[in-house]
Amino acid sequence: MNKSDKRWVKGMRDSFFDALFKIAQRDKNVVLLTADTGAICHDDFKKYLKKQYINVGIAEQNMIGIAAGLAMAGKKVYVYAITPFVTARCFEQVGVDLCCMNLNVTVVGIGAGYDYSTLGPTHHGTEDIALMRMLPGMKIYSPSDSLMAELFAGLTYKERCPNYIRLDRTGLPLVYKSRKDIDIESGFNLLKKSNDLYIIATGRMVLTALEVSEKLYPDIKVGVIDLFRIKPLSEDKIWAAIKNIKDVITLEEHFLSGGLADAISRILVTKKSHPNLKAIGIKDKFCREYGSRQYLHSVNHIDTDSIVSTLLNMARS
Repeated sequence: MNKSDKRWVKGMRDSFFDALFKIAQRDKNVVLLTADTGAICHDDFKKYLKKQYINVGIAEQNMIGIAAGLAMAGKKVYVYAITPFVTARCFEQVGVDLCCMNLNVTVVGIGAGYDYSTLGPTHHGTEDIALMRMLPGMKIYSPSDSLMAELFAGLTYKERCPNYIRLDRTGLPLVYKSRKDIDIESGFNLLKKSNDLYIIATGRMVLTALEVSEKLYPDIKVGVIDLFRIKPLSEDKIWAAIKNIKDVITLEEHFLSGGLADAISRILVTKKSHPNLKAIGIKDKFCREYGSRQYLHSVNHIDTDSIVSTLLNMARS
């Protein structure tokens, strides 16, 4: 899909922070912290809500500590930085300061997967789900479009626990026509039905899953599930959706270890009989290639054509 698509809208980041700004206007206890990661969508905070916006500089670990203190003082805190810097770099602080204390802080990572494709492995967000899944009490949200990202601003505002949201910075086509189509309670949406094969995808890869489904139809009818709440999973509801299916494919722009595939496999292994599971994601290797996001997808065989080829080979075997 390209930017001529009529459903192309502003990015997840802009949608999320525009919604958060409106909330912060009503509630002076909402505070946004950033680690010197600029964004135009923060301009309203800096201009109109100066006392609710703090740039701590390039000091992500300190930012988490400051957020913890503010939360203990009754503030509703959001911290924002590039994905690996706000998860891997300050993993200990997120775990001890936020999760161990069960504090009301939402960690917002920008640059999911290969979103920062030209900046190399230091800026790739390919291990964040695994890291955040390990932390007790942490909820994980991975929106597939800007409507969902906007919805998550209000959702996390109402939460009283640590949250992690992984966002894309660029504009993507809408997956949903309306916020009413998003099943927040279940944490996933069944976008396309099938009797034989489902792709369970998250984030940007939901669009890829839909493209794969379109390319293979009518030879292979591929169902698509958008799993946007990775933790906690609605295990019973997910199982009800896939239990009678022959094959389940997990699709993620993330290392296979510790990510979406691992989360789904934990559901399947508890069952005496279950669908076959095929995990498609990033193998156990840092990507040292540079180029567009689509190029890195092709290098790692998570692009539409590679996945279509994989599923055709599965069907022939």
